[in-house]
Amino acid sequence: MHEIVRAWVDGWVVSRGAAPPQPRPWGVTIDVGDVQHVSRHVLGAIGEGVEEAVVRKVAGEVTGAGVWLKAFRDPGDVSAWLGPGWWVDPEPGYLMTVPLAPPSGAAVPDGGGTVPVGYAVRDWTRGGVTKVLVTAPDGSLAARGQIVPTGAQAVVDRIETAPAHRRRGLGGLVVRRLLATAVTTGARRGVLAATPDGRALYEALGWRVEAVLTSAKFMGVEDEDGGE
Repeated sequence: MHEIVRAWVDGWVVSRGAAPPQPRPWGVTIDVGDVQHVSRHVLGAIGEGVEEAVVRKVAGEVTGAGVWLKAFRDPGDVSAWLGPGWWVDPEPGYLMTVPLAPPSGAAVPDGGGTVPVGYAVRDWTRGGVTKVLVTAPDGSLAARGQIVPTGAQAVVDRIETAPAHRRRGLGGLVVRRLLATAVTTGARRGVLAATPDGRALYEALGWRVEAVLTSAKFMGVEDEDGGE
């Protein structure tokens, strides 16, 4: 399994409270336990290392709705290898990393930077997960995020800025504050899976793309009588 994929998986399961990854010949299976996200299969290779035969085999063994497949290759390739019943997110995700050790300068452990007037920042750690919350002047959620240090790696997750509070630097503030916390634990590299919109934010903060991510979900296959 590629080391960056492994790092992302190890942090993600803690961040989301999922079950420990179950090793497979092609990667891992993770039980999540939600109705729309029962479990997920994560392929361990990236780029050209993600093979058509492997994708077809893993996807072909899925029979229950709500099972996800994560493959670090372009959606245009992966979608062609999936059988009936699969929905594929048309927008790719991105597996990204950033060095945290000086003198990279990519992640400055300054506590996040200046907080806009009227906003408040709080953070706390529970169960290995550190969360940062930014609230607006009226007390509503403005931005949030969380991070899980796993030794030399730290996995950033669930970064979100409320629509009414975007373009004020709050997303960057949250990410920098989280990374500053991770540095104090000894982490030397940040890892995350980004959306297309998130990619722009992270690249501006010094992150780089390591692989494209395809997300697919099995919706079920209707039988000839119209049932499932």
